[in-house]
Amino acid sequence: MKRCYSTFKKPLNSKNLRLFALESCKSINQIKQTHAHLITTGLIVHPITANKLLKLLIASSFGSISYAHQLFDQIPKPDVFNYNTMIKAHALKPTSSHNSMRIFLSMVRVPGYLPNRYTFVFVFQACGNGLGVLEGEQIRVHAIKTGLEDNLYVSNALIRMYANWGLVDDARKVFDWSLDQDLYSWNIMIGGYVGSGELGRAKEMFEEMSERDVVSWSTMIAGYVQAGCFMEALDLFHEMLQTGPLPNEFTLASALSACANLVALDQGRWIHVYIDKSVIKMNEQLLASLIDMYAKCGEIHSAAKVFHNEYGPKLKVWPWNAMIGGYAMHGKSREAIDLFEQMKVKNVSPNKVTFVALLNACSHGKLVEEGRAYFKSMASSYRIEPEIEHYGCMVDLLGRSGFLREADETVLNMPMAPDASIWGALLGACRIHKDIERGQRIGKIIKELDSDHIGCHVLLANLYSASRQWDEAKAVRQKIDAGSRKKTPGCSSIELNGMFHQFLVGDRSHPQTKQLYFFLDEMTAKLKNAGYVPEFGEVLLDIDDEEDKETALSKHSEKLAIAFGLINTPPGTAIRIVKNLRVCADCHEATKFISKVYNREIIVRDRIRYHHFRDGFCSCKDYW
Repeated sequence: MKRCYSTFKKPLNSKNLRLFALESCKSINQIKQTHAHLITTGLIVHPITANKLLKLLIASSFGSISYAHQLFDQIPKPDVFNYNTMIKAHALKPTSSHNSMRIFLSMVRVPGYLPNRYTFVFVFQACGNGLGVLEGEQIRVHAIKTGLEDNLYVSNALIRMYANWGLVDDARKVFDWSLDQDLYSWNIMIGGYVGSGELGRAKEMFEEMSERDVVSWSTMIAGYVQAGCFMEALDLFHEMLQTGPLPNEFTLASALSACANLVALDQGRWIHVYIDKSVIKMNEQLLASLIDMYAKCGEIHSAAKVFHNEYGPKLKVWPWNAMIGGYAMHGKSREAIDLFEQMKVKNVSPNKVTFVALLNACSHGKLVEEGRAYFKSMASSYRIEPEIEHYGCMVDLLGRSGFLREADETVLNMPMAPDASIWGALLGACRIHKDIERGQRIGKIIKELDSDHIGCHVLLANLYSASRQWDEAKAVRQKIDAGSRKKTPGCSSIELNGMFHQFLVGDRSHPQTKQLYFFLDEMTAKLKNAGYVPEFGEVLLDIDDEEDKETALSKHSEKLAIAFGLINTPPGTAIRIVKNLRVCADCHEATKFISKVYNREIIVRDRIRYHHFRDGFCSCKDYW
């Protein structure tokens, strides 16, 4: 006789059924229904079941912290895991970190309840994210009393707490006193030094590490980028590729940022290819870095191609900001506005950075009405209160467009006190429109705010020079020279075969100096034959001899960099220059002629924007 065997498994008991029901919840209503079942069956008093429901309410996208609090308050005897879950829920947000402290204190008041290592990890995290030193020290006393301060997880959380406060020396003391250290301990300390701007000490620790992971390398590379040490960032990135672990999306975002700031287009393109060929997760921050790299390297069409045609939908604001900012930088104001309108259609919410880019686009395109409307819409349509950067954009837009009185009134009606940069933007507009009287008044205001503000003194000297008031210009210049701060010298750089060549005004330190100055003389003669007339208004001092004035202008750093590019690259090759200051009127005019006489495309990125020179014209249409 054949025997029949059932293939059905043993039925789930009621508790397992409810846990399964919890895991399958897809909305807050389903959670509430399951919660009601747990109450009626009495399973809600079981700590594991209650904790499962708490975690679901806190961690899921459809959860509710307030609902979780109501549940927690209804648990007759919450255990340590329940407390830890609630402490962790509030630890990550500065606005709610005080709740972590409150829950912790209520826990330690319960007789027989002792916090475990995870409790201290979460509450130290809360202290570092929003609570003060006093609260953190109080929690540390509790950790000492329970004998958990020397636990690896707890000591790491303590190091991070001090590092988040910027107290890196205190963090280092905990690190040095710790009985046990792991790779995470070292990475926290390096991150602490980087966050405090102590790159030297960060690099020392990095060099001392017996083992480094991708976080160690990425933190150091990001630190160099944040400090403006872009060459060092790329050097370390190249070392990582040779000897370290494979880079991740965060490493590559920092490396792309370094390329963007150096205008290292070839290296940026290599990273783009590396991303496509590797199994690198293209998140939206990395995508934004890639777009920003192409835009800042002068390849706005490549940036647009990456944005529009690659890597799927853009659901976050970062890629949109990068593309709008790129269009603004290249003077493509209408394209920036069109993209912002597309962003609204896609229901991507703008942020403060979006409006800085958008207002800059309006400024570069002289779109005054549009700028006024977008500035007004910040608060009325998006509940974004304009900050000082947005007011600076509006002052620049109005001032450069000739609305000096309105720009002046905008400054006076700001809800916050205008700083020297805001007044400097208005002073720059006075220079453009030769409004001497207003410029002098603003100059006095800036002197009261910051008597050593070099940039504004230079603007005032330029204002006098442009109006040929040589005595006044000389007096301001003498004050600059006598001051404790020194004017940032004009510096232009060009990349050739992976090497960066930098030139200062009147620079004679380059190995090709003799050849460069001979070429400059020859180039100046050719430009004059083509109709170029030097803009003497850019000469700060009253130089009587016309030839001396021309010589002063010909030694500007961007002319030296362009001459180097013309000498060392084949005919027809585009020349890319980066300048640390705003390009002067004479160099702008001269570069237009150079592009025509030598049949070259010359791409110049100055402190303000990009200029694409081709066939005797500039993309800015002489408005910059």
